[in-house]
Amino acid sequence: MKIAIVNGPNLNLLGKRQPEIYGHQSFEAFFDALVKEYEGNELTYFQSNSEGALVDHLHSKGFGEADGIILNAGAYTHTSVALADAVAGIETPVLEVHISNIYAREAFRHHSYLAPVCAGTIAGLGLKGYRLALEYFIDKK
Repeated sequence: MKIAIVNGPNLNLLGKRQPEIYGHQSFEAFFDALVKEYEGNELTYFQSNSEGALVDHLHSKGFGEADGIILNAGAYTHTSVALADAVAGIETPVLEVHISNIYAREAFRHHSYLAPVCAGTIAGLGLKGYRLALEYFIDKK
């Protein structure tokens, strides 16, 4: 199974930025552990702080290059019609993931432009949300 993990703005700072919310582990270290744990599956990871680069990457993975996409769009979740359109326009199913519980944070974070075009949303479970999303795609196979 080919699963693409796509992270948006500021997620390159995991382990450094607001560890009380996002934890102390870098995403790279977490991803390395996922690759070992889910050996036999092809996992890829892409992170960008640029909205256009995220749209381009979704387009590149969304037509047969991946069986599933796990997307944490960060703050773009709440602002980006372009990312929502990109998800709606591709064939590959997308799960929206958030490390923090966006519904327990500031009011502007309660709305997701992505949720209506994603297969589902996992929020507030820390990095475990990525693992649950991965399990969803593997079980769905």
